[in-house]
Amino acid sequence: MTTPTPDDAPRTATPDPSQRPYRVMTVCTGNICRSPMAEIVLRDRFEAAGLGGRVVVDSTGISSEEHGNPVDRRARRVLAEHGYDTGEGHHARQVRPSDVVSRDLVLPMTSQHARALRRLHGDGNVRMYRSFDPTAPVVAPERVERDEHLLDIDDPWYGGMQDFEDCLAQVEAAADGIVEHVRHELARRQA
Repeated sequence: MTTPTPDDAPRTATPDPSQRPYRVMTVCTGNICRSPMAEIVLRDRFEAAGLGGRVVVDSTGISSEEHGNPVDRRARRVLAEHGYDTGEGHHARQVRPSDVVSRDLVLPMTSQHARALRRLHGDGNVRMYRSFDPTAPVVAPERVERDEHLLDIDDPWYGGMQDFEDCLAQVEAAADGIVEHVRHELARRQA
């Protein structure tokens, strides 16, 4: 499966913003574990919610270290064991400032990723992935600098298969909240 990036996705000729796809990007360190896992889970959830044709999801990494590499084999294995697509055809890429600007919602996996993204484009569309998990800690806006790390999804790359299972569980736990957020945003566009 080749994954078009939102910049490559076909655009309609109409200037009506309500017809424009809602663009979501997940971001981790190298774009081979967490962010592609989240991209795949979100695509699945948006399809199941009937929003697949209205939402475009892609993923990037803060670092260029893994540029061009496929999804980590352990992440592919865990995704397959849970019935998801395995990201065949994925090629890791580094986030660019234009990526952040052109997305409606940018979902970093850690507070470190969030800080890097905010340096690229400010705060507006950057929101921690796990902030949509109803069981995750709530970080008050005035405490973001100090407490946002409580929403980090640990990098499974350094661990074993259980770390990838844990990562997928955290990704799944926030996915429905993200779908509902996007559904609400799409409804606001239509109003």
